[in-house]
Amino acid sequence: MTSNEQTLATFQTRVRQMILRFRQLKEENDELYALLDKSENDIKTLHEKLDQQVKDYNSLKMAKMIEITDGDLDAARTRLSKLIRDVNKCITILTDQKTD
Repeated sequence: MTSNEQTLATFQTRVRQMILRFRQLKEENDELYALLDKSENDIKTLHEKLDQQVKDYNSLKMAKMIEITDGDLDAARTRLSKLIRDVNKCITILTDQKTD
């Protein structure tokens, strides 16, 4: 085998090794992108759950505010009336904004 043939064989071997390494890295890259997509989806799901939990908490807090006890019926009525007035004000404001 001449020097040129040996150099060419070495070059071919190196190219095959590089191609093999490229394929391995491409496969690893694809796996990492899939893992990233899954993680992003998990984060999105967790954010949605967190938002729902916050809404549930606020609903419970509101329910606690209007909870009626035997000794506090008048105060509860007053509080409920105030909440209704606040809601009516909000509806009025939203209606006015919608017509503008």
